[in-house]
Amino acid sequence: MTAMRQLVGEVLRARRIAQGLTLRDVSARARVSLGYISEVERGQKEPSSELLAALAAALDVPLSKLLLDVSALLAIEEATDLASVSSITPDVSASAA
Repeated sequence: MTAMRQLVGEVLRARRIAQGLTLRDVSARARVSLGYISEVERGQKEPSSELLAALAAALDVPLSKLLLDVSALLAIEEATDLASVSSITPDVSASAA
């Protein structure tokens, strides 16, 4: 399972790139150091709720939308993990018959 901070970073980076913004652009808008934003995007730092709000504002997207995007990625990952476990776990109901 991917760490939540990595999923948050993926969503932030995708949003930034989709808008054609550089780390420097977002850094200036959010008033957060470029290096720190880079670490968040790479999943190396766990962003606080205040930082997420600042980055969402800098990206001109509601914080709720960012979190929904993270939730969607997490749901996909959970489904993939569940499918992997199901494929290696024997079917108990079939052996009980």
